[in-house]
Amino acid sequence: MHFSIPAVILPFLGQVDLSGSLLIVFLLCILAVIGFEFVNGFHDTANAVATVIYTKALRPVYAIPWSGFFNFLGVCLGGVTVAMGILKLVPLDTLMTLPVSVGACLVLAVLLASIVWNLGTWYLGIPCSSSHTMIGAMIGGGLAFTFYYNGPGVNWSKAGEIGSSLILSPIIGFGAAALLMLFLKHVTKSHALFHIPSGENDRPPIHIRLLLVTTCTLVSFFHGSNDGQKGVGLFMLILIAFLPARFAVNHAVPNGKVLSALNQTEQVINHELANNTEKKPVLTELAVAINQTKASLAEKNEKEVAKTYRYRKQVEGIIKDIRAVIKDPRVNLETKDKEVLSTAANELEHVTDFAPVWVIAIISLSLGVGTMVGWKRIVVTIGEKIGNEHLNYAQGATSEIVAASTIGLSTGFGLPVSTTHVLSSGIAGAMVASGGKGNLNNGTLKNIALAWILTLPVAIILAFLLFMLFHLFI
Repeated sequence: MHFSIPAVILPFLGQVDLSGSLLIVFLLCILAVIGFEFVNGFHDTANAVATVIYTKALRPVYAIPWSGFFNFLGVCLGGVTVAMGILKLVPLDTLMTLPVSVGACLVLAVLLASIVWNLGTWYLGIPCSSSHTMIGAMIGGGLAFTFYYNGPGVNWSKAGEIGSSLILSPIIGFGAAALLMLFLKHVTKSHALFHIPSGENDRPPIHIRLLLVTTCTLVSFFHGSNDGQKGVGLFMLILIAFLPARFAVNHAVPNGKVLSALNQTEQVINHELANNTEKKPVLTELAVAINQTKASLAEKNEKEVAKTYRYRKQVEGIIKDIRAVIKDPRVNLETKDKEVLSTAANELEHVTDFAPVWVIAIISLSLGVGTMVGWKRIVVTIGEKIGNEHLNYAQGATSEIVAASTIGLSTGFGLPVSTTHVLSSGIAGAMVASGGKGNLNNGTLKNIALAWILTLPVAIILAFLLFMLFHLFI
């Protein structure tokens, strides 16, 4: 028996045809991803407001909504590059060929494993990374998928790229913050910048307050642009797993636009084939693929999974082949032809790498509202417990400048990073630059390091076991 959700109930989705049990699981998954991003808001975003609250630059009643608003903007304006990178960790193409219930198992396992570990570390006041948690959960779900269905389960190439980003970013944060702090100590003449606030009414001068509010704003915005995209990626995983025909490709991209990109590519390829017979194999294959994709373009629709799946695979293949031809030293393309092919590949990428505006809006709101709840535990850890002395203005500003820069650059490269680890390592670097390694609180650092070490394996195991549990009900 199938139920439909009328468009009036879920206007963004329209009519959804799923069996009764799958319909319930689908709705639970949507609530879970909203819950994950809400938890991410008060778990990770506390790092963005920690310094501005702890240094008394802003009262919590102003700092939290301010940070929440800029997190919201960060998600809205940050694009979807990081989100698509997250999606590529799991075997989406294989999932679309299997029953929807298998995708439901994977999605539920990833979401619940992420939420459980995030809530546990938040309760203990440990600045743990939501990024590590989610990526570990996706790897665990992918491994469980491989265990049951063979074939590719985890994109290890993408996992290695993301893993390198997560490992290197806190090291960069520590080193950059220490260097910047040393620079400030030897260059600035402002003694007020190194003041440690004491008492409720000990507030920084206006110029220092503006500096701290600016750095808080930047960290909040870039946190939204990076961490918010992880929620967008999870939301898209749900939509593609449950409604593949509708969300595996972007049906909003006009067929004429896709056809134009294919025709432009075809013209360049045919011109090269006519001029140089030695290049025929690689170029002929691409020409054949273009013709096949044109045929699939005419057939794809929002109701037939098989036709949508074939179209998606062909578009992905053409994008890969175009970029291979551009880089191939044997194909000596003119600059203008390379530009035409590059533009066509980017245009075609909009077909597979996308997120509807309403998905971005929901994640933005979840992250923004979550920022306003539960921030205090992490703020105390960041402000008081990383170093043996309390945080001063320069240390707060330094760590946030480095965090904002690192996160912003990572978003630009489409790589997820941990705001928690970048900022906490930045504070540690600033503390060391202020008073040597003896200025660090070893107990807190051990807890953070332990959480950092445990997060990936725990999230992997949790997701693996949850997938096995849910698979019993298929």
